[in-house]
Amino acid sequence: MPVVESRCVVPVSAEVAFAVSQTTGSVRLRWDPFIRRQNLMDGATTPAKGVRTFTVQRFGLRMVSEYVSYNPPSNVGMKMTKGSWFFERLGGGWRFTPVEGDPGSTLAVWRYNFSCKPRWLAPLAERIGAVILQRDIDRRIRGFARGCEDPVVLAHVGGAAA
Repeated sequence: MPVVESRCVVPVSAEVAFAVSQTTGSVRLRWDPFIRRQNLMDGATTPAKGVRTFTVQRFGLRMVSEYVSYNPPSNVGMKMTKGSWFFERLGGGWRFTPVEGDPGSTLAVWRYNFSCKPRWLAPLAERIGAVILQRDIDRRIRGFARGCEDPVVLAHVGGAAA
């Protein structure tokens, strides 16, 4: 199963970095280039283990995912439960670790694994998918880094005043 990973250091605490990563609505759209729309499902108002999320990707692809872990401020994990015709499985985890010697900075590491279908096409599709997903995750984590410096986003999560 292919794995893609992207990482960056952001100039905020792990608590603030985690909070930025879990923003929704217009605040999320300020930094996340991957999504066009995203919302919690089944009446949930806050993320938690077991909560499902509906996401429309920027090109219109739709996906339902479920939080499989939710451990502020250190990590969050998800798995796709319904989505694209070409992913058999998709899962991801985001980790936030204070940078040693710099308590005001956090290392964010985002890792995804996936498998493609149909099986006969998977060897080729997964090589291509790894390149495309890596590019998307790199772009997304760069957006996250910008969000961690955006006064509006930071004010929303209580990390700084706008």
